[in-house]
Order: sequence, then structure tokens, then C-alpha cells
Amino acid sequence: MNARPWLDLGTELFLGTVDRLTDEELAAPTALPGWTRGHVIGHVHGNAEALRRLLSWAATGVEQRMYADARQRADEIEAVAALPAATLRALAARSARELAQDMDRLPAPAWDQAVVTAQGRTVPAREIVWMRAREVAVHTVDLAHGVGFADLPDDFNAALAADALARHAAKGAAAGLAGWLTGRSPRPPELGPWL
Repeated sequence: MNARPWLDLGTELFLGTVDRLTDEELAAPTALPGWTRGHVIGHVHGNAEALRRLLSWAATGVEQRMYADARQRADEIEAVAALPAATLRALAARSARELAQDMDRLPAPAWDQAVVTAQGRTVPAREIVWMRAREVAVHTVDLAHGVGFADLPDDFNAALAADALARHAAKGAAAGLAGWLTGRSPRPPELGPWL
């Protein structure tokens, strides 16, 4: 899967949506419990920085985890969400640009280097592109400001749905999902967080 076009489109949609939000709208709540739009933007910024650490690991072979721990991630999101609106927008744009530059510079063999995600999965560095494509697209929708899943490419939505299905199935929801997706059950199973 070449996820780079999806990443580039998702980044454009995300940053465009962030730029269209007024300063007051950044403080509005989202469907994510306890998170404002500022938190979502802070998270996407922090995700770019964390993925840059994984790219550095892939390039140098020197281990760099996405986050030291869950507390670091949460603290960073809170700190960035509290920044002035102009600073928040600038950080999101800068980290997205620098992540893209790091990807462009990564030597071809380094894409096969094993790295560890925040969830503890060991993956080849090439998966970083899909991880980021997912992040920017889904969180653009979370901003609830004119972009929905119907605005994303069908092939992206199919890949996202397959990814989410596999993750939920691995957590024990396979039978319920199979019944619902094949039309044998009128309702989907209760699902927890997808990551």
C-alpha cells in the first residue's frame, strides 16, 4: 500500500480545517471525551513529533520511542492545547512539514528498519506513513468542521475500515462484526477504542 498520497491529502485537509477555525472555535468540545479542538490539534502535532522520532530511529538505528510513557503524551497534548491559537496553528503546520521532509529524506533501506509504536507493536518503518495518514484524516473528521468520511477517498476509507475491523476482531469482536457485516445481525457489537 502506498499511503503517501493519503497522508498528503489528509494533511492538507487537516491544516486547511485548522486554518478555517476561528480562535473561539478552537476551544469547542469534540466527540472525543474531554478534548477540545485544541486538544485534537495538539495531539496531531505531538503525533508528528513522535513519528519523527521513529523515523530518526529507522535512519540511525538508535532507538527512539514515540513517547517515554502515556503521561508524557497526555502532558504534551494538554500543554499544546493551552497555547495561543496562532501558536497552535503554527506548530501543527511546522511539525507536519518537518515530518514530510523527514520522510522524503529517509534512505530506502531504512524503511525496512523495525520500530515500536506507542501501542507496543513492532512494525517496519514503512508503516509510519499509514499511521500518519490515518491520524490526520480521522482527526480532521474529529474537528467537525466541514470534513466527514464521505469527503475522504473511497480507497482510503476501505483501508481504514479494514484496519479498524482487524483491530476490533483481534480484541474479541470478530463474531459480532462478522454477523453484522454479513447482514445476519441487526446491530453491530459494542466496540471500544479502535487503537
